[in-house]
Amino acid sequence: MAVPALGTLVAEPLYLLADTAIVGRIGTTELAGLALAATVLLSAHALMIFLAYGTTAAVSRLLGAGRATDAADRSVQALWLGVILGVLTAALLFPLSRPLLSLLGGEGEVLDAGLLYLRVSLPGLPFLLLMLGAGGSFHGRQNTRTPLLLAVAGAVANLVIEVVLIFGFGYGLGASALATVVAQVGTGLVAVGFVLSWAKGVGVGPKPNLATMRLLLSTGKALVLRTAALRASFTLSTAVAARMGVTELAAHQIALQVWSTMALSLDAVAIAGQALTGNFLGAGKPEQARSAARRMIQIDVALGVMAALLIVAVRNPLAEVFSADAKVVSTTALILLFVAIQQPLNGVVFALDGILIGAGDLAYLAWSMVLATAVFAALAAAVLWAGLGIGWLWAALGAFMCVRAVVLVARFRKDSWLVIGA
Repeated sequence: MAVPALGTLVAEPLYLLADTAIVGRIGTTELAGLALAATVLLSAHALMIFLAYGTTAAVSRLLGAGRATDAADRSVQALWLGVILGVLTAALLFPLSRPLLSLLGGEGEVLDAGLLYLRVSLPGLPFLLLMLGAGGSFHGRQNTRTPLLLAVAGAVANLVIEVVLIFGFGYGLGASALATVVAQVGTGLVAVGFVLSWAKGVGVGPKPNLATMRLLLSTGKALVLRTAALRASFTLSTAVAARMGVTELAAHQIALQVWSTMALSLDAVAIAGQALTGNFLGAGKPEQARSAARRMIQIDVALGVMAALLIVAVRNPLAEVFSADAKVVSTTALILLFVAIQQPLNGVVFALDGILIGAGDLAYLAWSMVLATAVFAALAAAVLWAGLGIGWLWAALGAFMCVRAVVLVARFRKDSWLVIGA
């Protein structure tokens, strides 16, 4: 399950990488505008991730309990909720586009470029959220291959349309955004077709159900809080690094991208954890849920150790790939040691994250993330106040992950998360 899930996770960064490479050949101003617009779009996407996680946990648990009809209803309502939230978010972001991009530092031609890309991209947002809801349904049914095929198809379609419009017909930044929207519409509609076909097969129609949508929103609040706290931590880390100097900020950003890339493989196991944990608990098999959870933690820790060894081995040449500045390279190589040390610990955290999401233990996850973010904020402020270096900032990020690990392991060792039944 984790291998195709990893493919799905990697497809999105590769598609963004292709966008960045193509827009970078249009011009630096356009690339800067894309960076600002992408920040807004990715933030909206992250806050709506509960559509995927919440649906995965609910569908897997209901199927484990033998309630396929209810699982199908939950899947269909996740699609409706994705459309509604997508339309509302797009409608809200359109008039707020300029002030949001200005707040991020956009001005002049860069602001205009970011505004163009963001506003052209907004019609694709409902279809992007449709994919989140559909993805949750697929994962809840332990089907990670279909989302992979859809993600790859969307990435390829985006790339082909973009190349044709920009290099073939000579269009600019707006064509890049339009290609993304076309790919999102196509994959979103196909995903909806698959989910509705399955739901019809178990006797569930496509009509909206407000009660089920309210239930999804209720469970989603905790996941939104968790995601917001997590993003706040890394946003704060960048803000602190920016106040240390240009070299430190550049090195921090490189290391953060490496950290995020390594997280993809660990997150793939977490997706499997969501589906398997929910299914076993729904079937009334708590011991099997705990046994599977232990194995997933072992797998993620092993992957974390492998990632750590890889980073240590290639940290200097890897830093040189991203920068030709000797100071940035040396600083990045130093920070990558902190990144490497964190990987086995990250394996524990990400695996438990998926396991507890699958168990529906969402309130605990949210408040434990808020606690870890509060600890990091205090440590980051101390680093800034004392004028300490970038290494101390990454030590604070390590403490952030340690707090998360401690509270999650403490929860796992108890039985309160092993709630059986639908």
